[in-house]
Amino acid sequence: MAKIEADVRRAYWRTNLVYLGVLLSIWFLVSYGCGILFVDALNQYRIGSAKLGFWFAQQGSIYVFIVLILVYVVLMNRLDRRYGFREA
Repeated sequence: MAKIEADVRRAYWRTNLVYLGVLLSIWFLVSYGCGILFVDALNQYRIGSAKLGFWFAQQGSIYVFIVLILVYVVLMNRLDRRYGFREA
C-alpha cells in the first residue's frame, strides 16, 4: 500500500513540475523575449501610443504573469482532484 501511495505522490509531483516548467518557460519568453530580444520587431506595432516591445517590457509581462498564475491555480485544482488531494 505504501508503494502505491509513493507512486501516486511521485506522479503528482512530476506533473506539477511539468506544469511549472511550461508556465515558467512561457513567462521567460514573454518577459525576456518580447521585452528584450524581439523588441525591435515588436516595436513596429503599437498598443495605443506605446510601442509593443516597450509595452511588453513595462506591462505586458506583468499581465502575462498574472494570467499564468490563474492558469496554474486551475491546473493544480484539477490535478488535486485527479489524485484525490485536498487541503485540510
